[in-house]
Amino acid sequence: MIQAGTLSRPALRRQLRLARRQLSPQQQKQAARGLLRQLVQHPLFRRARHIALYLPNDGEIDPRPLQRIARQRGKAIYLPVLNAWPCTRMSFQRVEPREQLARNRFRIAEPRANPARQRRPWTLDLILLPLVGFDEYGGRLGMGGGFYDRSLAYRQLRKNWHKPTLLGLAHECQKVDKLALASWDVRLQAVVTDRRWYG
Repeated sequence: MIQAGTLSRPALRRQLRLARRQLSPQQQKQAARGLLRQLVQHPLFRRARHIALYLPNDGEIDPRPLQRIARQRGKAIYLPVLNAWPCTRMSFQRVEPREQLARNRFRIAEPRANPARQRRPWTLDLILLPLVGFDEYGGRLGMGGGFYDRSLAYRQLRKNWHKPTLLGLAHECQKVDKLALASWDVRLQAVVTDRRWYG
């Protein structure tokens, strides 16, 4: 396990991104199946009707098998959509099967923005977040853009927000001992890997 306190945030990001990118395609497929096993029968997933997730990029663990099961069970699926530059916020937009996606400014696939199909984050039941690094105390290290933190900042205003549940998804190689969090960092309720739950 990486000792996060010995590295700057940029250096820690580089090291953790490299670790997940070095996983072979076979390891990535196995991790996606393991993640599915961890989540598919869990009450948080079973009860959720409106679920936001992400499309994998840069070695992130793949939640698409879970997306397929969610659709089969009649759940609504949402993907993040970045607001137009220079705005640094994102929205969560419902996506339909076989919908055509476009690449955003970071070359990540997303639906074409349609405000009529977007939902406020607090009306979702579950958000499955990508991350670069995590600890077992709910700390999340993202890519550094702050999009999720800004979109979920409302949670800092009141201690008793119940929705949505925030679950980080990760490979085991992304775990660190303890992250130093900034005041704007939004904590996760738990992190799920292909092997276990943390938190």
